[in-house]
Amino acid sequence: MRKGSSSRAVAAPVTMLRRMGMCVLVAEDNVMQADMLGRYLRQEGYRVRIVHDGLAALDEIRRDPPDLLVLDVMMPQVDGLEVVRTLRNESDIPVLMLTARSTEDDLLHGLDLGADDYVTKPYSPRELVARVRTLLRRVRRPVTSEIVLGDLSVDPDRHEVRVRGDLAECTASEFRILHTMAASPGRVFSRAQLLSAVHGLDGYITARTIDAHVMNLRKKIEVQPRTPAYLLTVHGVGYKLVDGSGA
Repeated sequence: MRKGSSSRAVAAPVTMLRRMGMCVLVAEDNVMQADMLGRYLRQEGYRVRIVHDGLAALDEIRRDPPDLLVLDVMMPQVDGLEVVRTLRNESDIPVLMLTARSTEDDLLHGLDLGADDYVTKPYSPRELVARVRTLLRRVRRPVTSEIVLGDLSVDPDRHEVRVRGDLAECTASEFRILHTMAASPGRVFSRAQLLSAVHGLDGYITARTIDAHVMNLRKKIEVQPRTPAYLLTVHGVGYKLVDGSGA
């Protein structure tokens, strides 16, 4: 291992943890582009919701305000410019606009209406995600250690697990396993790594004990424990925790 690599290995999950509570709403009528952008944002640790027209974007913001809106200009029902005009009378949510237009007048019009940043198509998804990170760094919110994955939340401060808002009672070992995986969503953990996470909490613990804990966790957090959406088996390796979206 090269010098300094261990510090980077620790820093990445911590950065991901800070993003987990932040939600990005993507309003894009091109389904393929919206899905692609959603995948990139989820890989960065953000929660993502997707709508495909301006009216749905406004309804979604009023129902459950996101931390940031990625907004396509050319959309049915209500276009992106009208969404920003309406939104700025109701909210100060950061807005990153997407458009195929590239003239200076169009850019200035969007910014004048209240957009915080502007990206023209075609764009690099990695560049767009970097713009999202920059905008969200400006959002001042209370620091929380709660981790949210879809309808699942893990709060180490309160030692609580909630599914769709309902409290799921977990043992100390179950909570430690779930929190370990939630802090690095999508990462595959071997049974040996999960054994290490609960070391000292269980008396005589083996790899089969981990399997039993996982089965019990699935009964508590999954709608269908036999076909889990969150706590997945990676055959021949171990387990991973995802956001339940199937993306």
